[in-house]
Amino acid sequence: MEVFRQVTANNLTLRDYPFWKELAMEAYLLENEEILQLDKGNFANVTVLDAEIALKEGSKTGDGRIDILVKYSAEYIGIVELKIDEIDESSLRQLENYIDQKEQILQMSGEYWIEDASPKWVGVLVGKDISNELRDKLIAGYEYKGTPIAGMTIKRFRSSENEIFVISDTFFRFKSLSKDFSKFDFNGQEYNKGRLVNAVIRYYVENKPGTTFSDLLQKFPKSIQGSYGVFSTKAIANTIFQNTDHKRHCIKPDEEIKLADETICTCTQWNLENIKEFVKQAGQLGLKIEIK
Repeated sequence: MEVFRQVTANNLTLRDYPFWKELAMEAYLLENEEILQLDKGNFANVTVLDAEIALKEGSKTGDGRIDILVKYSAEYIGIVELKIDEIDESSLRQLENYIDQKEQILQMSGEYWIEDASPKWVGVLVGKDISNELRDKLIAGYEYKGTPIAGMTIKRFRSSENEIFVISDTFFRFKSLSKDFSKFDFNGQEYNKGRLVNAVIRYYVENKPGTTFSDLLQKFPKSIQGSYGVFSTKAIANTIFQNTDHKRHCIKPDEEIKLADETICTCTQWNLENIKEFVKQAGQLGLKIEIK
């Protein structure tokens, strides 16, 4: 049966524009890594680490290949398996086989994980469609040997003006523990780790006119976060992004924070341990943060 689909939004007609090859889907995701965001908490800040990673004994039918390896904040490494059509139970078995090779992956490059704490892992299946059986399993909250698994469908459309639109749906239930430092309330707003830091530092600066870079560093020393510090100058944050092609800071114009002598960008690389230190330090400065 031939299916014709078109979507109309605001008088704009969209027609199916599928990825014809898996490599085309991969290339699109590498250029638009934010699509691989799984939620607004633990898996909101995503960075691509590598692609097309060859494994030894990574597949029961021979050597395997990881399509995309990503990092979520400074806490999780994600193994992403792509399928040009439907993701199903057989796709899940393949991903689980790759998850068994976690130690091999870490040994391949010291650049994959530079944080002090060991990484947690998450598996991500991406395809054009998802089988009903797999969808129901993932929505219920599925884990493989303690590793949570997410599913994502991506559909691409093209307008008559050759504009490209992508619709993605994520099927994922993360069974987090209570008080797991993944969601926070500050001044009546809910934040994830990276957004919390940006909001708290912004609030502190706005209520302390004349704060300099040195002043702020004394209140929020680099040791709280670790490798990158709680914040960096705008120049340094952008240099890190340009040199590595990975965002380690909130570098959008509306995320920047102006001090008396510098413009800074807050770090996005937070895990369970260093966010505890940040919350503790903020509390000592009279900034109340509630863990949800």
